[in-house]
Amino acid sequence: MRCPNGCITAVVLSMCLATVFISYCGDNPADVEVTPEEISAAIPADLEHPYLFFTAREKPALLDRIENDRECRDIMNRMLKEAENLLDATVEPYREEERSDSFYAGRLMFLRRRRSAAQTLAFLYQMTGEKKYADKAYEYADVVCGVPDWVNGYHQFPIIHTRVWPWNVPDDQVNFSVDLEAVHTAMALAIVYDWLYPALDKSQRNRIRSALLEKVITRVRGNYEYHWWATAYRCNWCSVCNSGVGCSALALLKEEPRLVDVIAESFARISTTLDEVGDGGGWQEGVGYWRYMLGTSMEFGDALKRVTDGAFNLFEHPKVANGPVDFPLYTYLPPRGSVEFGDSGDRFAGSSYFYNKLSAETGCTKAAWIRENLYGDGTSMFDIIWPRSAVKPALPEQASHLFGTIHWAVLRSDFSDPENTIIACKAGYNDDPHHGHLDCGNFILVWRGEQFISELGRGSYDEGYFQETRWDVPHASSEGHNVVFVNGAGQESAKHKDRPWQSGIGGEILDFRSDVDRDYVLMEPTGAYPGTALGKWRRHIILDKPSVAVVLDEIAASTGSGIEIRFHSEARYVLGEGFVFLDGEEGDMAIIPVAGVDITLQDGVHRFVEAQGLTAKLGTPREEPYFGVVFEAERGTAVVATVTLPVDSEDDARTIAGTVERSIDSSGNCTVSFMAHGSEYSYVFRETPAGFVLNKREN
Repeated sequence: MRCPNGCITAVVLSMCLATVFISYCGDNPADVEVTPEEISAAIPADLEHPYLFFTAREKPALLDRIENDRECRDIMNRMLKEAENLLDATVEPYREEERSDSFYAGRLMFLRRRRSAAQTLAFLYQMTGEKKYADKAYEYADVVCGVPDWVNGYHQFPIIHTRVWPWNVPDDQVNFSVDLEAVHTAMALAIVYDWLYPALDKSQRNRIRSALLEKVITRVRGNYEYHWWATAYRCNWCSVCNSGVGCSALALLKEEPRLVDVIAESFARISTTLDEVGDGGGWQEGVGYWRYMLGTSMEFGDALKRVTDGAFNLFEHPKVANGPVDFPLYTYLPPRGSVEFGDSGDRFAGSSYFYNKLSAETGCTKAAWIRENLYGDGTSMFDIIWPRSAVKPALPEQASHLFGTIHWAVLRSDFSDPENTIIACKAGYNDDPHHGHLDCGNFILVWRGEQFISELGRGSYDEGYFQETRWDVPHASSEGHNVVFVNGAGQESAKHKDRPWQSGIGGEILDFRSDVDRDYVLMEPTGAYPGTALGKWRRHIILDKPSVAVVLDEIAASTGSGIEIRFHSEARYVLGEGFVFLDGEEGDMAIIPVAGVDITLQDGVHRFVEAQGLTAKLGTPREEPYFGVVFEAERGTAVVATVTLPVDSEDDARTIAGTVERSIDSSGNCTVSFMAHGSEYSYVFRETPAGFVLNKREN
């Protein structure tokens, strides 16, 4: 029904809807109350489709871009060419197969291809007005509606219920009726419904409306406490699912005004998720999942902003408005890579239209730089809807960065020159059993586009990867990371299946300094290890710009314990006498360890199966080598320095290794020094009660 001031309201709001608490709403102070009634009051009475991502009033601007902007015109021409095949294709109904890996994959491909086809044709209908596109779009949408269940089979009870759940999620999960695949399908059909609405008859509208309600909205509405992702505010699922559910409700709002409560819930839960973005922009799950979380949040955010005429604007959330792209920018590895801590992947995260939108909404010059320099012409219809912004691209003066909340740091000279070494390191807490790894104290080193000190990245997303067996996989356990081992033991997780959370499992970055020619980080990962075998581990990392790295490890363990400082590398390596020669694709480096105890260089190999589908039995056996600096713990604290730098040859590495010294003076201070290529390097670490600290440089 309509309220007296012309807004859309719900029949039963006052009887059954609870107030939704969020942490931020536009310019209002934190901890304000936002109710469905308030959102309803911001929605105009004359709401007419389309309204999700553009309105009839905005459509002339899109048409003008298509006609006059070469990039948009090329996108449109490709879509028209694609549509020729889509129009001629016979759209077969979905047929259920026997449940297997091929069944799950087949159903996913069926949904994804047909919902994509429907969305493409619906956009062409809006841009051309030609009914043939609307008719065919509905054919594709109709068969998607006919699929009995949109939930990914991998996310249904027989497989997913044994997962170790992320922070703020109860252990005993038994309901898995809405997942990522379901909400992506719902998002696509919501867009199709919105764009095709003028061309659909009542029966066709009801077909799509029914599917959205039955397969997603009513499974969630009023039942949030039964969906594990609803309160997983540090997990990408929360924003992805709430965005899909929220946009579905927005699309049906003209016909179903009661769904304003779903919109309020999505706004509240996505806002709370954004609250969990850390200081400096960091997201614990990694850059790839940051993009997934924020990208879907912005889809819902754009639609809601438009429908409420800016009254509810997620782009004004402080974690979006201030430095929205610091995380992908500072973790960028030229030419198109990204720091791949956790399961996030090694490719640069995002899309051209995503950065178009962020720069336009926030005025972020760094987002505009990413769009200008890391992407060519756009390829998506959303590059037409969210075009390049007028914001002038610019980079920050400081290229190194600390992500304080998650305890990551990136040390670098600039954002583009491959001759300059990049070091990324992380401490933090092992309290992300979903996408985190047991890698507190880990670091990578990149030079000339190659990870000379690397990590394995994410493992295969098979059935066991998100269960307790996750910690047996070298990618997720400590095994595949550049950390310390005591008697072969690595780190522990703060969460195990059906067991209470343990607090304090991990460590922090204690010091971060950056200037023009030298960066420094001090990490304290001791708390990531179980038991008493490891008494202390402090890791210092220096980047002497542009390309010399020095790592100092302070390790205290029970006398006689076997200690290993492990390294992985993408380069081929040779273990020499007192050094490791790294033979890279575009140049060579050396790793030179020195200590006050006898050390041995020792190599090893990870053997695992790269799974295809649910089971590792269908996968391909793989081997990944590594090497370690190995020694026996003596009384007191072992101090091991490791120098990594470019070399001309194996003989050059041997010569430099002969000059590396690590000494401790009568005051307990430690000095690391060496000669390389005609230059002398020296670093003094001052003793403190807690351990060493790098001396500040004299002016």
